[in-house]
Amino acid sequence: MKSQPSLIIFDVDGVLVDTRESFQRTTLETVQFFTGKRVTRRAWHRWKNKPGFNDDWKLSHAWVRALGKDFSYEEVKAKFVEIYWGKHGAGNVSGEKWLVPHARLQRLSKRAELAIFTGRVQAELDYTLDRWKVRKYFQTIVTVEGVQHPKPHPEGLTRILAGREASQAIYLGDNVDDAQAARSAGMPFLGVLARKSDERRLRGTRLRQLGALAILGDINELEEWLTRSKHPW
Repeated sequence: MKSQPSLIIFDVDGVLVDTRESFQRTTLETVQFFTGKRVTRRAWHRWKNKPGFNDDWKLSHAWVRALGKDFSYEEVKAKFVEIYWGKHGAGNVSGEKWLVPHARLQRLSKRAELAIFTGRVQAELDYTLDRWKVRKYFQTIVTVEGVQHPKPHPEGLTRILAGREASQAIYLGDNVDDAQAARSAGMPFLGVLARKSDERRLRGTRLRQLGALAILGDINELEEWLTRSKHPW
């Protein structure tokens, strides 16, 4: 058996990118706009602990409805997009942060093929990859627009595999839908949740229940984990 995976697939939000000041903040501001109620990041994490809410547009709409306001999905989505992008990219999108140094991506790309499977739409992902100049490291990229069935369905992962054995790959994600997609694909899964964080407290156990081999505290721990892992690839 090999000692390393031949394919490493990354989720984006919360894994490769810190989205606390972009997607998370936009969700909170969108819900507050429609409901007039102050909502918290802790409540956001509780929503993310449920299956089916990888999509922040869908989450925002469900949250608005749960707070008693009968706005349509399209209305909520339009306001979310407005807040997220702002004018000339100066909205909350400007607050996101890329988490992996180029040198580390270069080293990882020599160990295995790198790919992305994200719930983002293409325009959101393009902005990030081009802003941080990291597109060249990922051989295959699948966004929500590239599948008929979004997460937690495993279609995006199987598209990336393109006939290769799922057991020879690994998927890294931070939420329930990521873990369920990997399990449905028969693919090893690694959670990524910051230590001493609300998300780790609320989702860490659930990700392990769904089969996570480990829960990293940061994506930059991946190299060390791969080096010491005894998983039989």
